Amino acid sequence: MERRMRVLTGAAAVAAAAAAVFGQQAGAAEPGPGTTPDRTSMAGAMQRDLGLSASEVDARLADEKAATRSEKKAREQLGASFGGAWFDAASGRLVVGTTGEAASSLSSSSTQVRQVARSEQQLTGYQAKLDATKASAPASVPGWYVDVTTNKVVVQSRAAGVAQAKAFVKKAGVPASAVTVEVSSEAPRALDVVGGNAYYIGGARCSVGFAVTGGFVTAGHCGTTGSTTSSPSGTFAGSSFPGNDYAYVKTPGQALIGAVNDYAGGTVRVQGSSDAPVGSSICRSGSTTGWRCGTIQARNASVTYVEGTITGLIRTSACAEPGDSGGSAISGTQAQGVTSGGSGNCSVGGTTYFQPVNEILGAYGVSLITS
Repeated sequence: MERRMRVLTGAAAVAAAAAAVFGQQAGAAEPGPGTTPDRTSMAGAMQRDLGLSASEVDARLADEKAATRSEKKAREQLGASFGGAWFDAASGRLVVGTTGEAASSLSSSSTQVRQVARSEQQLTGYQAKLDATKASAPASVPGWYVDVTTNKVVVQSRAAGVAQAKAFVKKAGVPASAVTVEVSSEAPRALDVVGGNAYYIGGARCSVGFAVTGGFVTAGHCGTTGSTTSSPSGTFAGSSFPGNDYAYVKTPGQALIGAVNDYAGGTVRVQGSSDAPVGSSICRSGSTTGWRCGTIQARNASVTYVEGTITGLIRTSACAEPGDSGGSAISGTQAQGVTSGGSGNCSVGGTTYFQPVNEILGAYGVSLITS
């Protein structure tokens, strides 16, 4: 069952500055009730969760770094004919879709160009139509997203609600040929507040996402604009939820470092926020389950919580549990987003959604602190 991890805790301390920011030792964590964080490093989590050897982790991170650069080049070169791109872990190559002539200059040992029926612009346009009709989405439809690997929009539906899902697609004016209705058991619900490595908002606690100029970014469901925080002391300068799930907390006088608590006694450096392609590995850190890794399944996903529909999220196969919300998601050394919600758990696996960090930076005109 899908759950939004509401006012939950855990992913990122502001790393080496944790003592100054949180009043505790760097790398330390408070587990949620009855839990102990997994003290596995990021590389160790990738080996465990993605089935890789140590050398394969290094190779994959290098391939994904190259794929991120290649995707940017392909997007610029193909323009309106760009049909999306994704990282193929089996080959270590970036696959680029195009609706026009295959660009031979893009093909290389690290990039494969493939002909597709729809441009990314068309697909995101279809999703925008669904988003605009979200108020009439049936309860049997928990979410929808663009799947660049199939060149279609995926609309999730409970088994008994497939007909209603198709009617929703038709009402939105999206051609049925561009949609896959996927049977899903996801069902959003709110969760209780859980403790962890946190900052405080009254009697509740949430996790820092990433250090930015003047403070940090986090999940919007943690507090409203004007709310005050302690440990560290700050004020919500802005918050958006639902619709989005992001917030900016100003913490004057606090030392902020561009790194993430790895829950294994150290930190992981943050060196930028380049969007990793679909198919890339992504790791999130939380005080309930420690480091957990998966792959990026989609960008710009929409998911419906009890409070409303959130759009523009990153959908991943990483697991998370109550106590992990609000914290960091990172691919290699590149910040990707802050934890919004998810389904399942880390015993059986699940799906986790992240609010993209670059959208938050743009919304508040702040810059990521890097190291």
